[in-house]
Amino acid sequence: MIHHGSGRGARLAALGAGLGLALSGLACGGTAGGGADVSSIAQARGLSATDVEAAVKTYVPTGKMDDYLMFASGGQSGQVEIIGIPSMRLLKVVGVFTPEPWQGWGTGAEETHQVLAEGRMEGRDLTWGDTHHPALSETDADYDGQYLFINDKANPRVAVIDLRDMETKQIVTDPLMGANHGGTFVTPNTEYVIEGSQYAVPLDGQYASLDQYRERYRGAVTFWKFDRDRGRIDQARSFSMELPPYWQDLSDAGKGPSAGWAFINTFNTEMATGGDMEGQPPFEAGASANDMDLMNVIDWRKAAQVATEPGKTVTIQGRRVIPLKTAVAEGILYFIPEPKSPHGVDVTPDGTRLVVSGKLDPHVTVYSWAKIQKAIQDQDFSGKDAYGVPILNFDSVLDGQVELGLGPLHTQFGSNDIAYTSLFIESAVAKWSLKDMKLIEKLPVHYNVGHLAAAEGDTKSPDGNYLVSLNKWSIDRFQPVGPLHPQNFQLIDIGGPHMDRLYDMPIGIGEPHYAQIIKADKIKAWTTYPGVGFDPGTMSVDSAAPQAGKERIERKGNEVDVYMTAIRSHFTPEHIVVNRGDHVVIHITNIEQARDATHGFAIDKHNVNLSLEPGETQTVRFVADRAGVFPYYCTEFCSALHLEMAGYLLVRP
Repeated sequence: MIHHGSGRGARLAALGAGLGLALSGLACGGTAGGGADVSSIAQARGLSATDVEAAVKTYVPTGKMDDYLMFASGGQSGQVEIIGIPSMRLLKVVGVFTPEPWQGWGTGAEETHQVLAEGRMEGRDLTWGDTHHPALSETDADYDGQYLFINDKANPRVAVIDLRDMETKQIVTDPLMGANHGGTFVTPNTEYVIEGSQYAVPLDGQYASLDQYRERYRGAVTFWKFDRDRGRIDQARSFSMELPPYWQDLSDAGKGPSAGWAFINTFNTEMATGGDMEGQPPFEAGASANDMDLMNVIDWRKAAQVATEPGKTVTIQGRRVIPLKTAVAEGILYFIPEPKSPHGVDVTPDGTRLVVSGKLDPHVTVYSWAKIQKAIQDQDFSGKDAYGVPILNFDSVLDGQVELGLGPLHTQFGSNDIAYTSLFIESAVAKWSLKDMKLIEKLPVHYNVGHLAAAEGDTKSPDGNYLVSLNKWSIDRFQPVGPLHPQNFQLIDIGGPHMDRLYDMPIGIGEPHYAQIIKADKIKAWTTYPGVGFDPGTMSVDSAAPQAGKERIERKGNEVDVYMTAIRSHFTPEHIVVNRGDHVVIHITNIEQARDATHGFAIDKHNVNLSLEPGETQTVRFVADRAGVFPYYCTEFCSALHLEMAGYLLVRP
């Protein structure tokens, strides 16, 4: 494993040696491994020396490991992607809000059905999700590699993923919101997971016409209390806060001197309601008429205290909510003017400044936390909004502005006070200095970049090695696969004096929005479950799990319990005989302890497929509602006799 610091030098030395060999071949017609002539290969494939350099920088030989892992949202797939860096190899897609059959996620296992059922809203099963912003758990404002949180914008939900086995453990729903684009972001010690709404709706979930927009519609932010010992969100200790009916965007939490505060962009401070077919300005015009929008500045520590005090909250749809008037009276909520149509507020690594981009302003605007504190203390306000929220004087809190280009969106941080901002309209990444507020260089990307992800770039100690540009369009980057094109992740080397584009990676399972990149050695993922009969729902060995030599079938009336084990290359038992109408419960344990010895379990025509990693136990329940003969088999190729790993479910009339 290559580590930051001295390891970085070793890696560069290794890359230099490899590059020297390749370039030597290019220049001298020398040979490389297997007798291949490097210059001939490069010439035949139309590769330049720059191409060869990029290949050397990203190549990770077989058996070697990537230095970083990137956790990226899966967009409309409702999942999370895990990608190695610098190889840009897709390692896994984690099932979150929608079924994922390879992992048996929502395709038979009782535990996975229970988690997905937590995400039902208004009595409806939801068969898709729109994941946007993954957030790694933090300790002292650094990624700790323990948990990952992810939001579903379309159906306001938040999921918890345990990074020991990379499985989703919990889904919580938020009935207050119409959409939750401003999630998920964590406080510096993962005390809370922040979920901000986007489109204003009536918080009570009732109907209100759009002519009641200013009176009945509202935004909201929820602070989900995270219980690290349990690895779960504690809903009883969580709370929400009412916000004006502007549209919230992204969030961030303060760190260092700004710890204890949260920041959320807003747009549509115009409170436009659209209506192009009724002769009204469409949203894109009505919601961008003002010269500036407003950023929420929230004292979340004080809000958490107020939420526990009698009489200071109301209950809406079962949620504890701090009313807007209370938030103002208690000095919890303030506004700061920000560039129009903002997309993201990013707290600098030292926590002393905030960076905001407005999509319709060519600048990034930098605010001073010290000046914000002073303005609050001095009540240096330029006025109040229509709901009585104090608006801090813009000039009093401004630290500076840097003109970067067209369509700035999102900022990430590297080492040595260097910042990187995506430019959507220009299809470029701008590199600039936080020290002297000057643009350093731009690098074109392909195309229409949204978010950026830098190595540990959201923490107090960014690495500054790699940056990934999450591009919305790929156009001519890849072989056409129909009118729906993949997205494009571009890996950029930011370890040298200039940005260097290294690799294009197509993403063809949804539209990723955001990602976070963590040092791979911080992740302590299990390679097998720590004990035979391990239940991933409780993260402990189940004493009642089937064990070798204790397989059996038990009948109590029309309830049939099957205690089954799986090992290369058979199931025990291989015959299950039941009556039509029986309630069948199959408990199955993979008793393997060898790494990668995964077994599947599928029953023909029953919509059942499990993935059983070494040591794992799972349970599947169904009613045998059709008489007949139904083979079951292992879906994971596990041995030379894999096809013989099968059995019969016989349902008697």
